[in-house]
Amino acid sequence: MQLEIEITPDELAAAQERAFRKLARNVRLPGFRPGKIPRRVFEQTYGTDSIASQAMEDVVPEVYAKAVREHDLSPVDRPHMEMLPEEPGKPSRIKVTVEVRPEITLGQYKGIAVAREPVSVTGEEVERSLEALAKERATLVPVERAAQLGDVIRVDYTGRIDGTPFEGGTATGQTIELLEQRFIPGFASGIAGMSAGESKDVHATFPSEYPQQELAGKEAVFSVTVHDVKQLELPPLDDAFAKTVSDNETVEALRADIRRRLEAMAQARARRDVGNRVMEHLLAAHDVALPASMVDREVDHMLSDLASNAARAGVEMAAYLERAGKTEEQLRAEYRGDAQSRVKATLLIEAVAKAENIVATPADIAAELESLSEQYGQPIDRIRQALGNNVLSLMDGIVRNKTLEFLIDSAAVQEATATPSA
Repeated sequence: MQLEIEITPDELAAAQERAFRKLARNVRLPGFRPGKIPRRVFEQTYGTDSIASQAMEDVVPEVYAKAVREHDLSPVDRPHMEMLPEEPGKPSRIKVTVEVRPEITLGQYKGIAVAREPVSVTGEEVERSLEALAKERATLVPVERAAQLGDVIRVDYTGRIDGTPFEGGTATGQTIELLEQRFIPGFASGIAGMSAGESKDVHATFPSEYPQQELAGKEAVFSVTVHDVKQLELPPLDDAFAKTVSDNETVEALRADIRRRLEAMAQARARRDVGNRVMEHLLAAHDVALPASMVDREVDHMLSDLASNAARAGVEMAAYLERAGKTEEQLRAEYRGDAQSRVKATLLIEAVAKAENIVATPADIAAELESLSEQYGQPIDRIRQALGNNVLSLMDGIVRNKTLEFLIDSAAVQEATATPSA
């Protein structure tokens, strides 16, 4: 958007007077106390250019902010400003070019029909969770037999592709739980059947969608040596176990408690799924002119997240790009579509929040600070201090979440009949 903003003579005069006073504070002239130099004397000594320059620096942001308020604009980027040529008898003018949030005419956003999958928890899921609790308190017992899936073993291995070792494919004295789902296909099952002291080559194939592109879809040969084999010995699932791992007195009460927690988690997942489907509907039903600067910033955030994730894995961004065989510009092009969807979703949620007057109340902010305090184990005052200027982002997040909850609550959810829990 482009604006031409006039600077009235009164605005310019007031700005020049403020500029003079600001400049005069730092000037020393014989016979005058600091800050008490008359303007006429100042101008005779230093000229008027410095006053005019300082005045323009002060007045331009003021008249720009005033124009933004008068036109009810919502800029999304820093403005580009330029002074227009002076015309005799006319006030000074500045030309402002700035991207603003687009005006959105909302279509239907309440009562959107979405389907929700049945929510159920099976007895098998309850037992798996119970066994996971038991596994956390299991003991490792050495066994004099060949390794089986589910055992814990200590191994050395060196992986090669076409005879050449690859990064991350070597370990010495590593303790691993022999589960097929934790490794690339063929690795765990290839080791199963080996005994302590035995060595052999194990063939395994990286999935085609493996994150490291240079390994994806390739077959590797691992030279494996097993040092020892242990099995997990689980505690009995009885009332004593229930008292150890929970506040329940019996294992049956523990099972019921696990079922309730699993059902709550399933309900939360189903609710999130409804929210996703509502947003998909909104995105498909609205055309929005997306500000390029917002899309560019979102791409920057996505790349920053990628770099952070790579760093946590011990990989620098340059090395990641080299492994992926891509340039940063290629990644930016790939991310642009998702970035556009995210920006569009943000703008639509903001429009709904404005239409429904959804705001972050003092109680909302206090509750969020309390939650952060509990999460990080820090006093609320320290959390507030750490947030600093990011409190505005905190408030934006609160409004976003409240708006999503509003959209979910107002959706026309078509419930399917759930299968009775086993």
